Amino acid sequence: MGFASGEWVGMTAEGLDRKSAEANKGAADGETDLCGRLDLRGLKCPLPALRTRKALSRRAPGSRLSVLADDPLAPLDLAHLCRMEGHEAEPPVTLEGGGWRFEITKGERPASAPQ
Repeated sequence: MGFASGEWVGMTAEGLDRKSAEANKGAADGETDLCGRLDLRGLKCPLPALRTRKALSRRAPGSRLSVLADDPLAPLDLAHLCRMEGHEAEPPVTLEGGGWRFEITKGERPASAPQ
C-alpha cells in the first residue's frame, strides 16, 4: 500500500490530498507516518529539503521514503540532498495536479563520510 505500490499514481490532486491526509492521521509531526510518506506540498525552498533530511535521519538505512512536493526547486534540492548524503533517489514522477513524487532510499552512510 502507498506510493511504492502505485496506489496513488494517476490519482487527481484532490484524491492525493485525501489519501495523504488519511495516511498522515496520528503522525507525531503531522507530516509523515510510519509507512514512510511525507507530504510537503505547499512548502517552499528550503523547507522540503530540510524536512526530508529530518525524516530520513529517523529512518533505518535501506528504508524508503516517499515524498510529495510542489516547490519548483524541489527536484533540484532533493537530488542534491540525496547525492550529498548518500541516499538513492529514483527520478521524480510528475503528478497530475502539479508537483512531484520522489522515492528515496536511505543510504548506509553519508556520501562524504570516510569509507
